[in-house]
Amino acid sequence: MADQSKRHTKVTTSHWGAFEVDVEADRIIATRPFVEDPAPSAIAKAIPAAVHHRSRVARPSIRRGWLKGRRHEGRGSDPFVELPWDEALDIAAQEIDRILKTHGNEAIFGGSYGWGSAGRFHHAQSQIHRFLNSIGGYVASFGSYSTGCAQAIMPHIFGVNLLSLLYEHQDSWQTILEHTETLVMFGGINAKNAQVSMGGITRHETLSWFDRFAEKGMHCLNIGPQRGDAPAGCDWMPVRPGSDTALMLALAYVLESEGLADQAFLQSHCVGYDQFRPYLMGESDGVPKTPDWAAPLCGVAADDIRALARRMATTRTLITVAWSLQRAEHGEQPYWMSAVLAAMLGQIGLSGGGVGYGYGAIGGVGKSLLGLSGMTLPQLTNPVSTFIPVARIGDMLRSPGATYDFNGHQMRYPDIRLIYWAGGNPYHHHQDLNALHDAWQKPETVIVNEPWWTATAQRADIVFPATTPYEREDIGRTNLDDYLFHMPQLIPPVGEARDDYAIFCGLAERLGAGTTFSEERSAADWTEALYADYRTAALEKGVAVPTLDDLKARNWVRLPIEVEGPNQTLFAPFRADPANHPLPTPSGRIEIFSATIEGFGYADCPGHPVWLPPTEWLGTATKAAPLHLVSPQPGDKLHSQLECALADAAGARPAPLLIHPEDAKARGLNTGDLLRVFNARGACRARAQVSDAILQGVVALPTGAWMGGPREEIDPNGNPNVLTQDRGTSRLGQGCAAHSALVEVAHLRD
Repeated sequence: MADQSKRHTKVTTSHWGAFEVDVEADRIIATRPFVEDPAPSAIAKAIPAAVHHRSRVARPSIRRGWLKGRRHEGRGSDPFVELPWDEALDIAAQEIDRILKTHGNEAIFGGSYGWGSAGRFHHAQSQIHRFLNSIGGYVASFGSYSTGCAQAIMPHIFGVNLLSLLYEHQDSWQTILEHTETLVMFGGINAKNAQVSMGGITRHETLSWFDRFAEKGMHCLNIGPQRGDAPAGCDWMPVRPGSDTALMLALAYVLESEGLADQAFLQSHCVGYDQFRPYLMGESDGVPKTPDWAAPLCGVAADDIRALARRMATTRTLITVAWSLQRAEHGEQPYWMSAVLAAMLGQIGLSGGGVGYGYGAIGGVGKSLLGLSGMTLPQLTNPVSTFIPVARIGDMLRSPGATYDFNGHQMRYPDIRLIYWAGGNPYHHHQDLNALHDAWQKPETVIVNEPWWTATAQRADIVFPATTPYEREDIGRTNLDDYLFHMPQLIPPVGEARDDYAIFCGLAERLGAGTTFSEERSAADWTEALYADYRTAALEKGVAVPTLDDLKARNWVRLPIEVEGPNQTLFAPFRADPANHPLPTPSGRIEIFSATIEGFGYADCPGHPVWLPPTEWLGTATKAAPLHLVSPQPGDKLHSQLECALADAAGARPAPLLIHPEDAKARGLNTGDLLRVFNARGACRARAQVSDAILQGVVALPTGAWMGGPREEIDPNGNPNVLTQDRGTSRLGQGCAAHSALVEVAHLRD
């Protein structure tokens, strides 16, 4: 029987919420839900197996071909040589120094996706950026794979960044409950996605709010290809992927043609409706955007479109738009058109009306909290002005020196000689991974800090073993949550792992930037300093935050920052007085037509929203690729984290492919069958899951499976990004277009 005296339990937090952790003899042996979470995520169950998994990077490792002759080729297939820390750090520092002296700082790309930990100090993105800035800077990236396209278009429409809307302005769930009568969800509101958030979400409440919506009698409509993208009980309007803009235009046509559009609001609070209306009515192109025009494009009956438009015009209606809609070719258009549709309804600025973005995309959207700032490691100043849109890394590596357009600017791809990656796995979230693998061979050196031998680590030249959040001390907090956590170090580092800060301290010291990077502070010193600044900022807003010693003793606290009483409504001051509360757009109003965008001259994103069919969608399906693939987020993990442990379970891999019964019948498929999913870009294995919860002609394969070896004939685990196209959403946003892909499915034996 185990010695209970050696067992202890602490609470920590993560991107998917807080949980209790049992530790015995320097091992995590179990996790349990956090006592205050009404609907805890199950993701934490995989942590004990993942933290101690055989795929952990045990020691600093250098690829044999690179070590012997600096060979670029062989990434992903060469064996690695383990070295002592000092020797590996010496080699890495010498290589970074060589690149700097030979090619300059613009030859270094600093890759990080920031999801490595919910802890504030050991935030991998902040750590790597601070390090690279301490040695002269690096090529950065703009936006995220989740929202990059929206981050480009939203400032042109409303004058504010998408993330500003999420954190500061959107209607709360309580406001929606009290005022909304019709909730129209383009892309749904998925509790599966809402179980995670950038800095963690402690109380998972999305489903409980929909229970209250149902009790009230609110009409909730999920518009999208999957029934499961909204909670049970919501009505479902199946729509072809990529056709949402056509449906929105048809709804707008009904409003205009039947006198239901709020002309007064369009004149007082918007600009450009006069330029948009001729296109909507077909006066400028000869194609009226009627429900009969839209029906064959989106797969919705014309009468159903008319009925929905009339309901939206005669009830308090909130339009919500999922992030998935802008992760597709021409993803700018549904975001822009949803704003136009809301403006035509005239309900923007009314409680529970108008338009909202990202509800359900991450946890915390819909909470009404007093925002507290702080606990952010300063990243120093980046002297290098060159950057790329985040999803264009493949193009950058393939075509150094080539010009491209982005958001009104003509830009040039830098010639990257060294990639340094920490806190992310691009071989999970990038598109057309086989093509990325080829492009990845071109830089002279790739360095990665990583706890596990992911596909990215396997394709690096130098791999430093990094700790997980459970092997170091930190503080957990976010503006989307009212809990504050001390994240204790639960176990010693596994193998010879070190935290990112220690790794970068070692490199910075060797490069003559030790003091600049560390300011001669330990990790504990930094945590104390950042926490002190956070407490001071909180007190200035009237919020008492415990001392750091008190927080450590208590482990966690719930802060009194939930806003009670009347909740903030998106754009309410602007609605009440647009002259004295203008939007930060060129006109000060909602831009239905943007003279700025029109001036860019982009055929793939003109001056007002338009219907632009994607290159790959059901409207262009062929015999070779007749099915539209969507690749949603997984429900059993965040992105690809913990995949090593989850994949060990019997029958867990390859990943499940959701397919309609008629599509399965035509191919002789049954639930559980092993499948080959393929197109001209690649192929992967999957396991059939036959269900009528997906639109016929569409298949869904979740992301998160670790990619296999280089240029395998078929990816073994079911990574959909060997199938997706690496294409920018448009010249304006240059976001990822993962949801615009056609495939075929067959028995694996075929």
